[in-house]
Amino acid sequence: MSKVQVIHTAEALHQFRQKLNENSQSLGFVPTMGALHNGHISLIKKSAEENDYTLISIFVNPKQFNNSEDLKQYPRTLEADLMLLEGLQHCVVFAPTEAELYPKNDGFVPMELGSIGRVLEGAFRPGHFEGVVHVVHNLFRLVDANQAYFGQKDFQQLAIIRLLTRYYGFKTRIIACPTIREASGLAMSSRNMRLNEKELQDALIIIETLRYVEAAKNQRSIEETIMAARTLFSTSDLALEYLAIVDPETLCELSEWQEKQICCIAAHCGSVRLIDNLLF
Repeated sequence: MSKVQVIHTAEALHQFRQKLNENSQSLGFVPTMGALHNGHISLIKKSAEENDYTLISIFVNPKQFNNSEDLKQYPRTLEADLMLLEGLQHCVVFAPTEAELYPKNDGFVPMELGSIGRVLEGAFRPGHFEGVVHVVHNLFRLVDANQAYFGQKDFQQLAIIRLLTRYYGFKTRIIACPTIREASGLAMSSRNMRLNEKELQDALIIIETLRYVEAAKNQRSIEETIMAARTLFSTSDLALEYLAIVDPETLCELSEWQEKQICCIAAHCGSVRLIDNLLF
């Protein structure tokens, strides 16, 4: 059994937060869906460096899955997650039930996402970001953290969370942290647990393609680069969903290179959907 403190209810979380306030102690927040890996740990360690306490939420949010099979297959490994957190100082886990996080008197009012919610992930996963906004809104309201930490692998999600923070007037400061990769270059993800050895190798075409696009900057047009990158990707066993070069602020597709752009990829490796990006 793990010695990590676990909070299951909104009421217990409120009491924990009140005690920190009474002692003028800061709280960092790392929201997760569990199946923790070193990418999550890097966020938690950064929070621990910058705050007196860190709260890690573990909740597989059904509202952000537009695919019921994907929701069913998503790894749920609470005991292993808690063991991974052993030894980290001043870390507390919030593992609520669905009823705790989405009470009947929720009071949530959806925000209009606009074009940023309709492109890339928004185009291929209808309802996904609406579910993300709902869960993050409810978590931020309950946790009332000083700072919250998010990985840049979910770049579009990060942009939307910044939007919702302003929209709902949350005081929580959003801290973006670099994508953590395996030695192979594969972006760390809870979904990687579902890949077999061959698929883990096959999935490297994602970072290979992203690096190819980065190297092509200013050498050829964006249109030519995308065509060549798609051709490269097609040599793999993965099924490409999208490959786009977009503005990091608006996420609008670019027709010409600019000082900063981000290349975003989503693809299916067997039955597992993977995303990644590279900002350059």
